[in-house]
Amino acid sequence: MSTFEDLQGRVAVVTGGGSGLGAAMCHEFAAVGMAVAALDIDETNAQATAESLAREFGVPTVAARVDVGDTASVHAAAASVRAALGGCDVLCANVGVQQFGAIDRLTEDDWRWVLEVNVLGTVRTVAAFLPMIRERAPAEGAGLRRILLTASSGALVPGVRLAAYTASKDAVIGYGETLRQELADEGIGVMIVFPAGMSTRHLESSKLARPEEIGEWVIAPDDIDAMMSSRKVGEEHVATAEHAVRNLVADLVANEPYLITHGAYRAEYHARLAALEAAFDRMEGNP
Repeated sequence: MSTFEDLQGRVAVVTGGGSGLGAAMCHEFAAVGMAVAALDIDETNAQATAESLAREFGVPTVAARVDVGDTASVHAAAASVRAALGGCDVLCANVGVQQFGAIDRLTEDDWRWVLEVNVLGTVRTVAAFLPMIRERAPAEGAGLRRILLTASSGALVPGVRLAAYTASKDAVIGYGETLRQELADEGIGVMIVFPAGMSTRHLESSKLARPEEIGEWVIAPDDIDAMMSSRKVGEEHVATAEHAVRNLVADLVANEPYLITHGAYRAEYHARLAALEAAFDRMEGNP
């Protein structure tokens, strides 16, 4: 059985590591003695994360810019991690841009951008780092190997004004569940994390990441209120990133398939499950 000691001296790579949930993940890994690579489209923030962890925990760190929407950028970041830290044992493909808007206001450019970053960005990140993870075979004393993919509570309990984002995170779930099955025989665990609302720079970073050629990132005054109201959640649905990752390392070590970070939406999720169960009942009653 894996333990926290299996992580000491190993290497964690986190995309989106410059702030918010990604930076909090980096902190948790450094706290158990892992070397940390903080990757972010904002290289200044990634560097700040890496330097802070090196000072606080004395672990090896590296920072690099990565744009997960660009394949060459992801592979360049992987090469930087290999050169600086020697490999990768735990990969957190933690990326997600938001684009609010009613379905009839979302443009094809909005959809392409969100899917390109959130879905293909996740796929690119895993493709670039999986060879390194495979190299760290337990027979060589590398300890446990894990991949974490960031989905969203919105994929479990959808709300209005987030169609593109929700669809992208649904795709991440399908990809992650398949990846877990395909890598199980190699001893590589895959966990999907479902964060709810957090007091982070997520909206600001989404605005900064949106390509100029597809227009300005905008949010209508009522978009967030409408989304929160449709999901029947309140302030208890929002937490700090530090609170959200409190169970991260323990669940990774245990090779849990899912991590729910926080949020008061269990009843709504069960209502969704009940509707699906009812559909099975109707099908089985009318073979």
